This record gives sequence, C-alpha cells and structure tokens, in this order.
Amino acid sequence: MTLTQSLLIIALLIAASAFVAVAEISLAASRRLRLRQMADEGDPRAEKAMKMQEQPGDYFTVVQVGQNAIAILGGIVGEGTFSAGFAELLAWWLPAGSAHSAGSVLSFFVITSLFILFADLLPRRLSMTEPEYLLVRVLRPMQLCITLFKPIVWFYSRITDALFRLFGLPDKRDEKITSDDILAMTEAGARAGVLARREQQVIANVFELDSRTVSSAMTQRDRIAYFLRDDPDPVIRARIAEEPYSTYPVCDGDIDHVVGYVDAKDLFQRALNNQPISLKDGSPLVHKALIVPDRLTLAEVLDQFQQVHEDFAIILNEYSLVVGVVTLNDVMSTVMGDLVTPDDDEQQIVRRDAHSWLIDGVTPIDDVLRALNLEEMPHEEEYETLAGFLMVMLRRVPRRTDSVNWGGYKFEVIDVDSYRIDQVLVSRLSDDGKTPLPPAPPAPELPPPLHTGVAHPPLQSPQQPAAGRENPAPSVP
Repeated sequence: MTLTQSLLIIALLIAASAFVAVAEISLAASRRLRLRQMADEGDPRAEKAMKMQEQPGDYFTVVQVGQNAIAILGGIVGEGTFSAGFAELLAWWLPAGSAHSAGSVLSFFVITSLFILFADLLPRRLSMTEPEYLLVRVLRPMQLCITLFKPIVWFYSRITDALFRLFGLPDKRDEKITSDDILAMTEAGARAGVLARREQQVIANVFELDSRTVSSAMTQRDRIAYFLRDDPDPVIRARIAEEPYSTYPVCDGDIDHVVGYVDAKDLFQRALNNQPISLKDGSPLVHKALIVPDRLTLAEVLDQFQQVHEDFAIILNEYSLVVGVVTLNDVMSTVMGDLVTPDDDEQQIVRRDAHSWLIDGVTPIDDVLRALNLEEMPHEEEYETLAGFLMVMLRRVPRRTDSVNWGGYKFEVIDVDSYRIDQVLVSRLSDDGKTPLPPAPPAPELPPPLHTGVAHPPLQSPQQPAAGRENPAPSVP
C-alpha cells in the first residue's frame, strides 16, 4: 500500500470517527423541548429524533461498534504508514534497532493525535454547541447503519438489556420536567439577560402559589373593615367614608359570625340615588360569602375563586374563627411582586439603607428570605410570618427591644401593639456576628435644576387603602 493510499484511508477513518462522535453527542445533548419546538415548526426529523431518544439502545450500539472498529483500523493502518518513514529519518542519528522503536512511538503519537483532535475533540465540542441542528442531519445515516448492522446490533443490544435487568438499572431516560427545572432555566435566562430580573421573579412567584398558604397573602383579622347586620344607615355611610374598600363582610353580632358580604358599588349606587341603606335580613345588598380554611394554598384559593366566580373570601381557622379575608387582587399582588409597588405606608418591607430593613411582623417568611437573600430559616415548618419566627426563637411572646441574631442578621422588635408585633428592625451584622453594621453614608445630593420660569406642582399619587383590597372606593358624603 502506497503512502498516498494509506493517508487517504486514515483521512476516511478520521472522518468516519468524527461522524460517529457527532452522532453520539448530539443525541445525548439534544434538548427535548427544542426538538419539540422544531417538530411543531414542521420538521419531521425532529419527531424521529425524539422517538430515538426514548429508545436509544440500538443507536448507541452502532456508535460503540463503529468507534471501536475505526480505532482498531486506524492503529493498523497508521502503524504501517508512518513508522517506516520515521525509522529511516531517525536512522541518521540512532542505531537501527532504536530508530525502529522510536519510529513506532512517533507513528503512534501522530496517529493518536490526529484522531484525538479531528475525530474526537473537535466534533464533540461542535456537537455540544448545536446538538439539535446536527442530530436531525445525522439521524438518517445512523438509521441506515442500524439496518445494515442489524445482526451485530441485535446481539450486543440483547446482552446489554440483560445486564441492565440483572443489575436493576433504569434503561429509559426520565423526561419529566419539574418546577425546579423550569426555575433553573429562568434563572439562567435572567443571568444571560434574556429575562429581566423582575420577570424571572414573577415566574418564581407563580410556582410558589402551590406552597404558600392563603394566610401569607390575606388581610389580618384586626385590619378587616366590616359591617354588622343591624348597623343603621348613618353608621354605614360613615364607615364607607372612613374606610373606603371595595368589599365589606357583613356580620351578625361580631366578626366571627359572617352572614355574607356587601359590594361597595351597590352601596355607592344607593347613596348617590339618596336611597336608604339597610343590611338586615332579606336585603338584596348582602351576597353569600365564600368561606375557605386557612390551610389552603394560594393555588387552591384561585381554584375556589374560579369555581364560584367570586374574587373575595372569608378565611376561617380550625376553630371556625375568622382569621382574615383575601381577594383576587391579594393573590395577584403576591405573583406580581415588585412589579406592583404599593405606597410606602403599605410596604411590608422597607429598606432603610444598605444594611437595615424595617419589616412588618405579619410579613410572610418567604418574602423575608427573598429580601435578605437567605436560603432558609430555622424551624420553618412551625411558622409562616416574621412574627412567628421571633416567637419560635424566643419561645415566648416577644416584647419591645427583644432581639434574635441569626444568619448574619439581627432581628429586633421595635413596636408591639397588644401583643401583636407591628415592626421589626433587621440589621446586617458585622463579621463578629454580634455588632450591627453602621448605616451606609447617604448619597450626595444633586444640585437643584435650573429654574425655567414655569412652576409645576408635584405629582400626587392617589391614596390606597391599607387593608389589601382592590379598587378602593371614593368617600360617600
């Protein structure tokens, strides 16, 4: 065999080995979601590729048989191609025996290097960058190879299947997509700039609906504005003017005996038409209220809203006591997060400076973790709010100035109202874990703008209610 023929055979072997390497990596690295997208766009090869991923046994058998056969042939042809030439060259400086041995070593090194570079590293790295694009192009030739080498493929595939069954190993890839997979993809998209950080947080909040209970988004019992069924007309009008919300529970005697709810729009219509307002038995203003337990998740509450076509619910605990109310707007605010920014008075978490936060005691612990960039809190299964965290850590009802150090932060109770923790000051601790860091210096003030001779009044944002209802109602005289 001449040198030219040997070089041509080696080049063909390298090309065949590169093809097999591309076929192997492209099938393993192809994303099923991307293949599904290509199939939906009308590429029938992508559908075949997904079927091959489900049963890849015969495919990989051909890959391994081809790789080993090519490697053996490459060693045989390469040994005879370069060893004699290298031996003649080295014979000028070395004895004949040593020149022959050194020539064989150099021939092995050259052939191995060519196969590593052009038949292994280059095609494999290329396959990792565009696996789906390459897979749909090598799939048909690989199917042809499976057909041509059917006896060999059948023999090795059956032996491999038997070994899998013998050792109890799974022989199919798990294609189930979990919420963690989707969140990891959105996080990667946010780091790459494809998704805005706020958009990524909204997606994460959607998945939290299945784990967050309704009590994390509800308006607490002591903040509920409600009517008694026997309230006279003047009292009802005064309450609407003082606490303008979109929906009010109607109770019989006290808040724990809810008989229904009244829509503020119905009250306004009667008030504007100078009609009397009465909530007594048989009043058309009082509607049946949706009652839900406090252990439901936010996703389950959304299902309840959809089933009964309501957007307002009363929340009861296991003792049939009212613990709060929740609206569709409350749930949606939980999903939208920072995209829906309330007034400063309504923010549960207010950042004072770079090292401290002022947090409402009823703030859900998930929101606290996110604001402080913490992974977890101790004994999370025992509480749902920041106030609950302090009670569990202190093992008693917290008092003003009580504090807890954990996770590099100091949680200090600032305000308590009738045993209810109103405000907690959270400060980042220094490296010693005991001393809070000093406040960050304020940013330098910018010089005032040039006077243009036209005075503009400051923009005023409309005031919103504090009870977490949607569509605050105007005052009624």
